[in-house]
Amino acid sequence: MARSPDTPGVALPADKSLILKVVPMPADCNANGDIFGGWVMSQVDLAGCTLAMRLAGGRMATVAVKEFVFKHPIRVGDVVSFYGCVTRVGRTSVTVDIEVFAERMSRQGEYVKVTEAVLTYVAIDAEGNPRAMNAPAPDEVPAAILPQQD
Repeated sequence: MARSPDTPGVALPADKSLILKVVPMPADCNANGDIFGGWVMSQVDLAGCTLAMRLAGGRMATVAVKEFVFKHPIRVGDVVSFYGCVTRVGRTSVTVDIEVFAERMSRQGEYVKVTEAVLTYVAIDAEGNPRAMNAPAPDEVPAAILPQQD
């Protein structure tokens, strides 16, 4: 994991929607003083599930994390932004792509891509069993949750 404070800023993704924005606190730190990876993973799961629930119209359960890459540390006080989009819709499942960016306190307006992940969720009923998605027709899907096309 690169630790250079001089990491050049990157542009925020134009093809994904802002799902969640949060500022981690000292209680979220690991023994190194950076934000604990498990905290980041839980926030990514919340962001991803938000997209899946919007599309499925109900409860979802995380069933797979296909990829989780930590690129740079997150620090206390960073403004952390979670961007995502739906990449696949099945009969009972949804796959989402989440990218995480940190805006450093000391370099406001500049962003560093810190994490990316691909997660799959399954629609579940009241008993926790898989159910068919209540997904709208493709032309009725909110544009904000699908990848943006040029």
